[in-house]
Amino acid sequence: AAAVQVQEAIGVFTKWIARFPNDARVYRFRGHRYVSVREFDKAIADLTKGAQLIAGKPDEPEPSTADPKVMSSETLHYAIYYHLGLAHYLKGDFAAALPVYQQCLAAAKANASDDLTAGASDWLYMTLRRLGRPEEAARVLEPIVPGMKVRDDQQYYDRLMMYKGAKKPEELLAPGRDPVSAATLAYGVANWHLYNGRTDEARALFRKIVT
Repeated sequence: AAAVQVQEAIGVFTKWIARFPNDARVYRFRGHRYVSVREFDKAIADLTKGAQLIAGKPDEPEPSTADPKVMSSETLHYAIYYHLGLAHYLKGDFAAALPVYQQCLAAAKANASDDLTAGASDWLYMTLRRLGRPEEAARVLEPIVPGMKVRDDQQYYDRLMMYKGAKKPEELLAPGRDPVSAATLAYGVANWHLYNGRTDEARALFRKIVT
């Protein structure tokens, strides 16, 4: 049912693009939905178009998906770069994801948002580790400190604190969390095993997440 709803949303955004071909927001949202259904090349095309349309323009807040009158912690620039980087990352094209996540982190810092900084830093760190650049990845962790005002991206913050050594992997795997949060945290722990050469542990945890 969810997949059908996503395809319906893609159809709606396609109609809006026909009407408003120079509105970055519709490419941002259709691109996000293409990521959801794993059509990564289409997502990259949309989000690249969105990035071109926002170039040189001021950032703007986004409404919450739950209530259009309530602003989310995300901004348009951040969301476009975040999902464009994600599409490249999920294709395994970490070299292409890297400059996009650097732009994403810059957008987060420009908005002085701890939430956005945690989200962008987490994916930038993972991208650099997959590229075999641990020294640069370590520098991404330097501004991540206890007491940051993270509300919506707590799982990303927890993963970053684990990468820094401030949290133990077992803490992230503690039971009692909702399935999405549990999978998000477990993915970080699986990656941590992978980065450190513990491929059997990483593979077992990746399989558990998929299951």
